Amino acid sequence: MSIWVIFTLLGSLALLMYGMKSMSEALQKMAGPQLRHVLGAMTTNRFTGMLTGMLVTASVQSSTATTVMTVSFVNAGLLTLAQAISVIMGANIGTTLTAWIMSAGMSFDVGSLAYPAFLVGIILIYQKRYRYIGDFLFGLAFLIFALATLRATGQSMHLGENQSVLAFFASFDPDSFLTTLIFLLLGGILTFCVQSSAAVMAITMILCSSGALPIYQGIALVMGENIGTTVTSNLAAMSANTQARRAALAHMFFNVFGVVWILFVFRPFIDMVCGWVGYDVDMTTETAGAEAFMANAAKLSFVLAAFHTSFNVANTFILIWFIPQIERFVCWVIKPKKVDEEEDFRLHFITAGFMKTPELSVLEAQKEIQQFSNRMQRMFGMVRELLTLSSSSNKKSGQDGEFNKLYTRIEKYEGISDNMELEIANYLNSVSDAHLSDDTKAKIRAMLREVSELESIGDACFNMARTISRKYNTKEDHFVEKQYDHLHQMMELTDQSLSQMNRLMGGRKEAFDVNRTFNIENEINNYRNQLKSQNINDVNNREYTYAVGTIYMDLINECEKLGDYVVNVVEARMGLRQKDA
Repeated sequence: MSIWVIFTLLGSLALLMYGMKSMSEALQKMAGPQLRHVLGAMTTNRFTGMLTGMLVTASVQSSTATTVMTVSFVNAGLLTLAQAISVIMGANIGTTLTAWIMSAGMSFDVGSLAYPAFLVGIILIYQKRYRYIGDFLFGLAFLIFALATLRATGQSMHLGENQSVLAFFASFDPDSFLTTLIFLLLGGILTFCVQSSAAVMAITMILCSSGALPIYQGIALVMGENIGTTVTSNLAAMSANTQARRAALAHMFFNVFGVVWILFVFRPFIDMVCGWVGYDVDMTTETAGAEAFMANAAKLSFVLAAFHTSFNVANTFILIWFIPQIERFVCWVIKPKKVDEEEDFRLHFITAGFMKTPELSVLEAQKEIQQFSNRMQRMFGMVRELLTLSSSSNKKSGQDGEFNKLYTRIEKYEGISDNMELEIANYLNSVSDAHLSDDTKAKIRAMLREVSELESIGDACFNMARTISRKYNTKEDHFVEKQYDHLHQMMELTDQSLSQMNRLMGGRKEAFDVNRTFNIENEINNYRNQLKSQNINDVNNREYTYAVGTIYMDLINECEKLGDYVVNVVEARMGLRQKDA
């Protein structure tokens, strides 16, 4: 075997993997949001969940993308873990379509179809309206070209006539259970190393269809691929949140359980699949002649695809009745980390190592921003509580310690808001480096504006807390009762605006009445102007000192600024004043 043949083989595998990736990303750009809506709407029970996972995976040609979407929905509270497990089961069936595409490419000369696909694809890529279809056609053309090259290379290698290759595989006892385990382990290791079950499936098809690798060892490799691909997702999910790790473990359990039971009926099951395809398991070169043997071996790529589908369908049919038990098992194995959610600096939804699909990463960021928004309202609630503690009428024994403890907590929240802004912005910037649809680019721009304004809300809250603390620790003049009443009234209006903002962040913007936010903002502005005029009169009338009046108006003005930041967040989410950005 020459060095150029090896390079051709490896290059074709690389082209195959790239073509699959390009096709998947193009399809997700075309239908990403719609697929998310379908996934959320069609998982009412375990059977519709399984069908949804199957259809979505077959559509985007990526079980990873489906798993990522599913985990996102679990984190968002739109799907239970049980529903997610049913979707993952369906994804395992949907991903077998890839094997059928590859088996067709290995069995027929489809290389000539690649060139028209390249031509049409490049024309569409330069037309903005149809460029995603062009990207898809380019990916498909690469896939077809890679399969044709692999087929031609496999035939030119004459593996079925290479005595050293035949002797190597013949050294394994075909009737030994140990041989099956060795090839099972080999398939898992290869898949883990190349990070692509499609590439290992292509190698298996070349070896089998050339007559070099017996069918039983070939199918053992395929079973190993099923486990190898779940090891990758479990390792990737190790740094992710609890639900992501549980979903990845459920995926691994599903595949490992399937491999275990199939080993008990290994030969009969394979013989049954071979019978469906019309492959003669017992045919040899000596009994039928070289030509008939090679014609029979050419069916092996279809046998592998048929086994892959039959195995996943049968496994799903068995396990779909035990989804509650699987859910309890993965929850028992992976327990949530015991952290104080209030003081937890980590992001909850963004899991950069686990997310592989830029278009779908936006959903994770949206959930993180919603968490950020809720946290800012909790921070403002602490500021209101701090103001209440600072009131001289609420003085009690040991209050200084309680006041300082709450102030320290607000200070920690300010640090959290800074960290969240930076981490979310960095994540969105890394996502924006990928090829994205125009809608997704616009969403990312809006989301970057949202996190900036939310961090400003945190700054405003901390500024108020520092002002209140400075006033509390002077131990001199205090706000009069009327000032406290006005401050609480202003803070109530500000809290209403924050509640409106969080209602928008947690729901669909189509159902949100943005005028309510604008009306509250007008109330805040009018009330600030009213209090400003009244403060001048009260200082002139010596109801309190000028210094107290200054601190009082600092708090009022900070509330008004905070209201402006809220309006900016709402406008960014609604797409207002951002259309031309």
